[in-house]
This record gives sequence, C-alpha cells and structure tokens, in this order.
Amino acid sequence: MKKPILLIFFSIFGFFQFPALLAQFTLDGQLIQRAEYRNGFGRLIHQTDSPAGFIAQRARIQASYRSDAVSFYMSVQDIRTWGNTPQVKASDGFLSVHEAYAEFTLGESWQVKLGRQELNYDNFRFLGNLDWALQGRAHDFALVKYEKNEQKLHLGAGYNQNGQSLSGTLFTLPNQYKFAQMARYENRWDNWHLSLLFWNDGRQYIERNNAGEILRSETQFRQTLGIPSLKYQAGNTLVSGFYYQQLGNWQNDPVRAFDINLQVIQTFPLGQAEGQSFRLGGGLEVISGTPTDDRSVNRSFSPLYGTNHLYNGYMDLFYVGGTHENSVGLADYYLKGRMSFSPRFFVQLDGHWFNSQADIRNANQPTVPMDAHLGKELDLSAGYLFNDTVSLQGGYSQFFATETMEHLQNNGPLKSSQNWAYLMLIVRPTMKNKFIGILL
Repeated sequence: MKKPILLIFFSIFGFFQFPALLAQFTLDGQLIQRAEYRNGFGRLIHQTDSPAGFIAQRARIQASYRSDAVSFYMSVQDIRTWGNTPQVKASDGFLSVHEAYAEFTLGESWQVKLGRQELNYDNFRFLGNLDWALQGRAHDFALVKYEKNEQKLHLGAGYNQNGQSLSGTLFTLPNQYKFAQMARYENRWDNWHLSLLFWNDGRQYIERNNAGEILRSETQFRQTLGIPSLKYQAGNTLVSGFYYQQLGNWQNDPVRAFDINLQVIQTFPLGQAEGQSFRLGGGLEVISGTPTDDRSVNRSFSPLYGTNHLYNGYMDLFYVGGTHENSVGLADYYLKGRMSFSPRFFVQLDGHWFNSQADIRNANQPTVPMDAHLGKELDLSAGYLFNDTVSLQGGYSQFFATETMEHLQNNGPLKSSQNWAYLMLIVRPTMKNKFIGILL
C-alpha cells in the first residue's frame, strides 16, 4: 500500500514543484519491422540455392536530458529476427547500447561531444549512421564543434582497444580502426552548399606465422580527403557532386584511390495545393578499382563508414557489408524518378547500369580484358505515411547479371532470376525521416 502512495506523491510533487526540470527530460523511441524475400540480395544466388525469407525488427528507447550547459543522450536498442529466440527464455544477447554521449557548451559557438555517437554527415557516402541496417552504426568518439550561422567546423578523434588491458595496445577487432582523426568544414551561401573532409584511419596490421605467433605488428594509416558536398540550387534544378581521394597504406600496400559523382535533379511541381510533384534525377558515380592483373598498388576506393545501401542499387551487391571491396571498382550510370502523389504517398523507380572501373582478366584469356559490363538493376520503391508517427514502405528489385559479374562473384552457375523484395513498418513519433534507405 505504501509504494503506490509514495509513487503518487512524488508524481504530484514533481509536477507542481519541478516543471522546468521535467521539461528538460525527453523519452521517446522507434520501432522498425521489416519482412524480406532474398533471392540474390547481397550476393548473387547459386542456381541450386533456395530463396530466403524472414521478418526482423529494431526497437529503440531514446532518452535525453538537456540544460543550458550540458546535454546527455542514450539510446538502447533490441535487434532480432522473429523466431530466433525461444518463447520462454531468461535472457538473450540482442540488447545493446547504440548511443551514449554527453555534449557540453563552451561559449556561444563551441561544443564538445564525448561518447558513443553517430557520425552522420553530408550525403552519408563516407560517414553515415547506416540507418537501413537495423543495428545501425555508431563510433566511440570525441568531437569538438564550432557552429556559427551557416559555418560549421567539426574536429574529432577516436582511439579503440579490445578492453581494459594491463599491458600492451594490440587491437584485434575486425573491420575497426584503432586510431581515427577527422576534420570537417561546411558552409552555405546564396544557392551554394560546400563541405570539406579529412579523415585519417589507422588500423592494426598483424603478420603471423603458421603457429599463429605474431611476427610483425604496426598501425597502418589510410587518409581520405574529399569534397563530400558541392551543390548548386537554381530554381527547381539541383546540380550536385562529390569527390573523395584515398592515400596512405592498407594491408601493407600503398593506396591510391578515388570516388567521384555528378548528379542533376529536376523537380516538376504538378499540384501545389495537393503537394504533387515529379522528381527526375540522373548521374554517374565512378569508384576506382584495382586491375586483376596488377595489384602492386591498391587502387580500390573504400567508402569506409557510409550508409552504402543508398547507392549503387538497393540489392546491396556493391560496397555493403564488404561486398566488392578491394575489387575492380565500379562505374554506375543511373536514372531515378519519383512521383509524389501527396506529401504522404510516393512511388519511385531507379535504373542502374553497372560497369567495372578497372580491367578484369580471365585466367583462360589473360591477354584480353573481359567485358566491363557487370549488369543492370531496377529498383521499385513506394512509401505511405499514415500519420506523423507511422509509415509503410516497400520495394522490389531485379538484377540482370552478365558473365563478367558471374565471374567476379565466383559463386558457380547463377539463377536466371535475381531479385529481392521487402515490406517495412516504421514507427517514429519524433523523427523527421519517416522513410528509410531511399535516395532522391
């Protein structure tokens, strides 16, 4: 009897005595449930393999506290596939912390942000929160921010270790940097938007003998310099592009790689009162690669921490989850069209023509490069917003592979039909982005 009374008392007391304190604390969340049919998604499927189908979900609880001097944010998430745990269980390993950071105000324009946080910038090509993947991506990072009017300067660094060791600094987690330093500048004026990026990525390099003993251990650094955003808006026409250059060393090889994009998007207003419009976009992205017969220099660009599902087709056959990494690169010619029937409903169709950027040679005919054409992909997407909280999104993709693509995949004879489909329910009460993983 005492506990309910105390709870009611403190609730009433807090409501009347601490309204300002309560206003600084926010509790919200999100729920994403996605059903998928995979018949060539992520890797082209062998002709004897059966398609996959499942339902997976992300549930996040997000809490924040804000004052004039400091803010604190924490996001806890549960990522699971329906049925992958028993109905009756004591615990499982699917709950984790996605973000946990504090941000301090230093003067009028300076802030310091420390802890586990998303690095989500520009077009998300190189630094993105990987929102399409249910688990997302976050960095253990220290960030210093200067922001005044349209100018932004962010300086950051990260240092990672396996754990709290008593000796040594050997770092062995796969696909993670040991050191990272970042500098990013952004400015807007008139119809222009420009950003500049420097990223220094230091990874542990280890050589072992047959017995597993370490023969050599060092940190090798790879630098990425870029213009992540260069945009010009002229009425209903948007011209944009980006450029990245990679230098340094990776896996004991020198790196000389690049990624360049040019895109034009035209918006055609159809019904101002109803919010109807048609957007047509076309462009080219060229990602450098390494010829199969000359690997003395690594010329394969790596979009290390980007939300790569947004680019190069939604079947994730290129640069997602390690696919097509350290390979022959890509030239992606694309055309996209989105029909918005209202602010709540859209249908979009994307077409991609994929070629290799570097030469591919078959061991049977080493003197003649193979056909550079890798395949074509069609991506149909649609989304409907029920209200400000709940949206429904779905899509269907078809990939038309060539013999060259089959050779690169090295997965044996492929099915004649390679496709993927999904249907996703998104519940995001407080977030602006009601749809996920679609770019135009």
